Amino acid sequence: MKKTIKLALVAAMAIGATSAFATNGDNLIGLGAKSRGMAGAGIGMSHGAESGLSNPALIKGEEVTFGGTIFMPDVKFNNAMTFPTPAGMATVGTEQASSDSDLSVIPEVAVSVEVNKHFAWGVGMYGVAGMGVDYRDDAAQYQGNNYAGTKSGTNQILTNLQLMRFALPLVYKNKGFSLAVSPILQYGSLSISYNNGAAITAPQIQPNGTVAYGSMPVNTGNGVSQDFGFGYNVGLAYEWNNLTIGAVYTSAIDMEYKNQISVATKQFGLNRGAGLSDNLEQPAEYGVGLSYKIKNAHTLAFDYKNIAWSSAKGYEDFKWEDQDVFIVGYQYQAKKWAFRLGYNYASNPIKEQTAGNMMTDYDGAVINYFNAAGFPATVESHYAIGGSYQVSDKIGLDFAYTYAPEVTESYDTSALSQYQVYAGAYGQYKAAGAPDAQAAGGAQQAAGATSSEATVKHSQQAVSLAMTIKF
Repeated sequence: MKKTIKLALVAAMAIGATSAFATNGDNLIGLGAKSRGMAGAGIGMSHGAESGLSNPALIKGEEVTFGGTIFMPDVKFNNAMTFPTPAGMATVGTEQASSDSDLSVIPEVAVSVEVNKHFAWGVGMYGVAGMGVDYRDDAAQYQGNNYAGTKSGTNQILTNLQLMRFALPLVYKNKGFSLAVSPILQYGSLSISYNNGAAITAPQIQPNGTVAYGSMPVNTGNGVSQDFGFGYNVGLAYEWNNLTIGAVYTSAIDMEYKNQISVATKQFGLNRGAGLSDNLEQPAEYGVGLSYKIKNAHTLAFDYKNIAWSSAKGYEDFKWEDQDVFIVGYQYQAKKWAFRLGYNYASNPIKEQTAGNMMTDYDGAVINYFNAAGFPATVESHYAIGGSYQVSDKIGLDFAYTYAPEVTESYDTSALSQYQVYAGAYGQYKAAGAPDAQAAGGAQQAAGATSSEATVKHSQQAVSLAMTIKF
């Protein structure tokens, strides 16, 4: 048994440095192939060792499960801006750019051990959440030597959030009732960078071989920041005949990613130029669930979860709203195989902020832009299918496929574009020798006629594979 556990943990550590792009906000809809085959159902239904984080009160048997999820998001973005020119109104940024962050591997290892009929414990290592985009291939635009944004308005933004948890569930069982407490250690990393439009003077080799000095854009970014946080998970379950009822609470876990959010938002002038905090707290959540077996072959499951984004540090700054998550799952269990289906729904937590006027709504426009361009956790519906096959008495294989159909969301970013047009127009008037009042008046007129809208399209597919070994 010790050898099996050691092998599983080594496997998890080997594939742990991956990025995830999750579904309910930035949380995965389910942890493990069995749960994901039912679209995340698992609060009121045991999945053996896999239940360690879904509801630790339901871990069962003596087994180790290890596997992972191949996650394939498809995200497209553009920020279309309409503004006045001497020849009339012009529109740019209408062509959508595709994010190159389109493939991730998310690990899972879970162990359960039954000490006796009253006590059990487990170990779990899971990739639980994350998100990210990569628009570095969006072509930069220039007016002379001056940076004028990118073809699709992405500013070549690159974001990557990764979260992994190590859990140690401890379970007490008596007469169908189970109570579990699970300490959690969370590892997280975050990176944010983009072309900020600044420029440095750098040498450039001309076609004739001479060296000239010209402007080159500078990216805002500070590499990758990492942190560890601590939390806990409490689970309850009651099993009576063919009915199982469960409840779970997971605490918030605060993380600080130094010089990431603060630097990125300060460059955009958010919060009157002060920027936002580097804290990004993974929110508390609670849930209830039940499952019912029919003739020991058919199982119906229902889960409800609430994710408290609106009170979590960082997410509340970006105005995320709480999510109600509804999950329906079905399983058919034969002697050597199982078949699963599921549906998961959670409304988009990213709500549009008022952003129509640069004098009053600038922060709202920046928040809309950052959410849509860098953290588009906008998908809502998820469909799942999965199954298991028992190769032998000791070894089982699990599979799940999940699909989230494309959603399109648009967010007003006019105040941000108005400010950019105002600054450019004011500089042009002053360069032409106009007095301050005339320059300000002309710039305000140009800004007032400017509008912009960020549009993001987002869909997801994922394949989960796992092996369970009983010992």
